[in-house]
Amino acid sequence: MNLRLRFVPSRACVLSLAFLSAAGWALVPRAAAAQTIVKMATLAPEGSSYHLILKEMAERWKTATNGRVVVRMYPGSVAGDDADVVRKMRLGSLNAALLTSVGLSNVDRTVFALEVPMMYASDDEVDYVLGKMEPRIEAALAAKGFVVLNWADAGWVRFFTKTPVKTPDDLKPLKLFAWAGDTDAIEIWKGAGFNPVPLPSTEISTALQTGLVTALPTTPQAAVILQWYTHAPNMTDVRWALLLGATVISKATWDKISPADQKAIRDASREAGARLRAESKAAGARDVEAMRKRGLTVVAVDPKTEALWRTAAEAAYPRIRGKIVPEDAFDEAKRLLADYRAKKAAAARR
Repeated sequence: MNLRLRFVPSRACVLSLAFLSAAGWALVPRAAAAQTIVKMATLAPEGSSYHLILKEMAERWKTATNGRVVVRMYPGSVAGDDADVVRKMRLGSLNAALLTSVGLSNVDRTVFALEVPMMYASDDEVDYVLGKMEPRIEAALAAKGFVVLNWADAGWVRFFTKTPVKTPDDLKPLKLFAWAGDTDAIEIWKGAGFNPVPLPSTEISTALQTGLVTALPTTPQAAVILQWYTHAPNMTDVRWALLLGATVISKATWDKISPADQKAIRDASREAGARLRAESKAAGARDVEAMRKRGLTVVAVDPKTEALWRTAAEAAYPRIRGKIVPEDAFDEAKRLLADYRAKKAAAARR
């Protein structure tokens, strides 16, 4: 005969088991706070000063948040050019990036109000207008899912060319690199009589070597770091525009981080941004001199010739306003710049 014994626990036994179970859980260490992994991309090559500053910033994030926020860095275009990075951030496969203004413009074009060719004459002018427009630009980016953590720049854009270029007419027959996908800018270049060749920035080196591109608007910092000047050994010494950038993080990732950790990250990021801008300002003349020693020819531009470049740029303003830069942003930047110059002139007369 099979005997089936049934154990029916008493009320006291049930309470005892519950107590022991709770006590047992109390002895198990609590799980560590959830860690946020931030995958961050940058065009800056590995080992460059910009990359090293970003790495130090990333370490600050980790330390200040007690390891709750950890950055995985993807330098040197391994994640693609700026357009690729923005697309991947929207998809969630990347979470943050140091973007140039070209990348930022893929989110919102207001930032281009700070890069109207030949509108600004100095870092101070750009800094003043950026300081006034910063809340507006950052709000526009945030509304589209990108939170700005700091602002940076890569210096002033000049023209690096295979053959010497002094005037705008000298540049027109050359094959000028243009950012792929920016159809409005490409059309404006064409309308002004230039010969733009749209390509991803990741293909610049090959294009210069093969002759697909014979002129490149870029900064001395980029030209020396990426060795572009070796294939375009002439630099027209005219300040075309300051190449701005910003470190951004997707709002979806940002919202996962606690307010206290957000503050720590913002503090570390702003300090890194100040260092990036200081490095840019210090590097300009130094990089030009380094390239000159290695064969770069600097094509000097006198005030009369500079006026030709300004005239050529200003002729495109009616098309830039509205097509490249939102009309109200263009007008606001121009008004702020006029205010700054008026104040500076008044101070000089005192």
